[in-house]
Amino acid sequence: MLDLTVDSHVHTAFSAGRDSVSVLVAAAEQIGLTELVFCDEAGPETKWLPSYLASIQRAQQRTDVVLRAGVEVEAIGTDGWLAFPEDLGGLDVVSVAVGALPMPAGLAGPQAVRGLVDAGALTAGDVVEMLVTVTARAIERVNRYAPTRLARPLAFLSRAGFTDSDIDGAAVGELAAMCRRTNTQVEISERHQAPSKRLAGVFAAGGVRLVAASDARQASEVGRWGHVEQVSGDLSPVCG
Repeated sequence: MLDLTVDSHVHTAFSAGRDSVSVLVAAAEQIGLTELVFCDEAGPETKWLPSYLASIQRAQQRTDVVLRAGVEVEAIGTDGWLAFPEDLGGLDVVSVAVGALPMPAGLAGPQAVRGLVDAGALTAGDVVEMLVTVTARAIERVNRYAPTRLARPLAFLSRAGFTDSDIDGAAVGELAAMCRRTNTQVEISERHQAPSKRLAGVFAAGGVRLVAASDARQASEVGRWGHVEQVSGDLSPVCG
């Protein structure tokens, strides 16, 4: 079962969020969370990491909630290359995301990929295979540098208009096998409703550790579960 007292992915005002580290910690304390993982979006141009890490370290001294410092990094190459910040030092975790699909011609957003499928240039199976391959290569690469998590797995597909039935369970099983080999934890994202119950079951059956992730942008969203709680309930016979 998922530990719903742990929120494994929240954002602060350093990047996509609205609130400070201390405000998010206070929200976690208020609802009885035991652990909070900060995963602000970072890339090669990011300059605020030292201040970000210092803020988390200061907060650690004032709370009983376990605080972990992480970043969310985008996969940008077909070989799994990522838009790394300059220095990964001091981070407890790196969360891998795929916001645009890396293709030989460059990054393609969900609408562009949908257009290629509608035009007959790609099939749904092609897109799933490319996304799974890139994601697997990315987590294998990150795992060389830091403990790895997979953020909002396969959410790109729903953004491109694919349904759950378009996603081959066997392909997801291959991704699950890579997660298990690299000890990559898979986030069940409340904000992105990803992965679905079915796909979460594929990861769980593959022996992957699943973690609850609000992907909160503000304090009121920290540790608030709907989709995550439903997935957790469905997975309990598998994971319990």
